This record gives sequence, C-alpha cells and structure tokens, in this order.
Amino acid sequence: MTQFSDREKAEESRHARKEELEFKAVARRNKLVGAWAADLLGLAGDEAAAYATAVVAADFKEAGDGDVIAKLQADFAAKGVDVTEHVIRRTLDEKLEEARAQLAAG
Repeated sequence: MTQFSDREKAEESRHARKEELEFKAVARRNKLVGAWAADLLGLAGDEAAAYATAVVAADFKEAGDGDVIAKLQADFAAKGVDVTEHVIRRTLDEKLEEARAQLAAG
C-alpha cells in the first residue's frame, strides 16, 4: 500500500508542477504578446512595458484567451491598426512556444 501511495503522491506532484509551469508560460506569453502589440501600437519604453503588463492582467478576467483577444482587438481598433483575429491567435500560439522555450532554458 505504501508504494501505491508514494506513486500517487509523486503523480500529484508532477501534475501540480506541470500546471504551475503552464500558468507561468501563459503569463509570459501574454507579456510577449503585449510587447508585440505595443510595438504595433507605436508604444515604447515605459508605455510599452505598462501595456504588456495590462495584457497580462487582462487574462485574469475570464478563462481562456478571449479576454486577451478582445483587449487586443479593441486597442488595435482604437488606434486604427489593422490586425485580424487570426493574426492575433497565431501570435498567441507562437509566443506561447517561445515562452515555454524560455522557461525550459531557465
């Protein structure tokens, strides 16, 4: 019975670590996407950093990527920047892979 309990605890620990890493990867992805969007919006320096942080914060409104996409679309529309939802989603995917690689590299 002890071996089973030990394996169960180890599996729970692995699962918790995986979930934590994915949370960090998504947060880092959002910051990377925020920096990308800030560049398209013509923001630089402190304004760009603040915008990237705002994109990270936008992700806490609801589950999934919808809140981030909505923020980006609204901000692009307000500035007259023509970026489709498809491009935003593709960028989210690309930046997630980049964020995962950064976390794996340490």
